[in-house]
Amino acid sequence: MAVPRKKMSKSRIGMRRSGHQEQTVTWVEDKKSGELRRPHHIDLKTGLYKGRQVLTVKTDA
Repeated sequence: MAVPRKKMSKSRIGMRRSGHQEQTVTWVEDKKSGELRRPHHIDLKTGLYKGRQVLTVKTDA
């Protein structure tokens, strides 16, 4: 049976758990529309990515 050699200190346990936290989501303001969007993601409303038209936007008929 595996037995740890030494007791893990509180700081070492905290260092291991430091990666368990949830990351905050970053938002940037769109230059043209002024709406918030995720960086490095396609804007689904306009279909633009880095100023280029990537997706064709469906219009409601």
